[in-house]
Amino acid sequence: MNPLLEGVGLKKTYRQGARPVEVLRGVDLAVSEGEAVAIVGPSGAGKSTLLHLLGGLDRPTAGKVRFQGKDLYALSDGERAGIRNRAFGFVFQFYHLVPELTALENVMLPAWIGEGSGPSRPIAQKAKELLDRVGLKERVSHLPSELSGGEQQRVAIARALVNDPPLLFCDEPTGNLDSETGSRIIQLLAELNREQKRTWVVVTHETSMAKAAKHLLSLKDGRLWPHPLL
Repeated sequence: MNPLLEGVGLKKTYRQGARPVEVLRGVDLAVSEGEAVAIVGPSGAGKSTLLHLLGGLDRPTAGKVRFQGKDLYALSDGERAGIRNRAFGFVFQFYHLVPELTALENVMLPAWIGEGSGPSRPIAQKAKELLDRVGLKERVSHLPSELSGGEQQRVAIARALVNDPPLLFCDEPTGNLDSETGSRIIQLLAELNREQKRTWVVVTHETSMAKAAKHLLSLKDGRLWPHPLL
C-alpha cells in the first residue's frame, strides 16, 4: 500500500547574510493512512520547517513531498492551495484564530473559503457539531478574546476538521498551554486517531506527545531518527 504522505530526501537551506544554514539535510518520512506520528526535538531543530514542507506551506530546497502519490511541488500554486484547503487540516501553537469572528465563524472559515461562498446552514450545523465534539457547545458565540488558551486551541482543532481532511498537521499544539490543558489536547488528538482513524503528524518538543502517537521520531542534526523511548 502506498503511503498517504511521503517526504523523500527533503532538504532546506536558509541564508544568514552570505552564510548558508542547512536546517534539513535529507529527511525521509512515510505516513500511512490512519497513522499518528509525533516528531520531537529541541527548539531550533527544524521541526516546524519540516511540517511546513510536508504541508505544502514552504518549498524544499531539494527533495519531494508526495500526497496520495502526487508531487505537491510539481503542482501549480493554485492546485497546491486547493489540496491544503480540502485535504489538510492545520493546528498551530498560537491558534491563529480571527479575532473578529466568533468560535463558530472561525470553525466555518475554511469551508467558506473552499466553497467560495458565505455562511450556509449545512456548514454551520457541521461547525456546531465539531465544537460540541471538542467540548465547546456553550461557547459557539464567543470571540477568541473571551476564551481561554485551551478553548482557543480546541476551536482551532475543530476548524482543522471542518472540511473533513484525511490529514492533520499540528505544530507544537500544546506548547502555549499549561500541562493539564495540554494533556486534554493530547487526549483529544488520540481520540480522533483511535475513533475516526484520523491521520495526524505532530511536531513538538514535549515527549508527552509520545503517549498519543503510534510512531515516534526524533529530528536531530537535520535528519529523522527512531526516538530512544521506543
